[in-house]
Amino acid sequence: MEARQVIIRPIVSEKSYAAIDHNKYSFEVHTKATKIHVADAVEEIFKVKVIGVNTLNVKPKPKRRGMHRGLTRRWKKAVVELAPGNRIDFFGAA
Repeated sequence: MEARQVIIRPIVSEKSYAAIDHNKYSFEVHTKATKIHVADAVEEIFKVKVIGVNTLNVKPKPKRRGMHRGLTRRWKKAVVELAPGNRIDFFGAA
């Protein structure tokens, strides 16, 4: 699996922004990607040193639109911890 196929998008939320202060970054990743795939992809794309990866499968939630019922999609999330001194800047230099 190529690096650009493993990392789908960064997760932008208040909780993920708070984790950036602790050098942890959240990404949506391919559902079949392992921790090793994620670490290699982040190192290749962003040119940083990864010291840890935690992954979790986000379960679908029930949703209704009138009388139609359904589920949101399931996806995989990865929280990547970088080595001290490394940083990923999502929105360019500020």
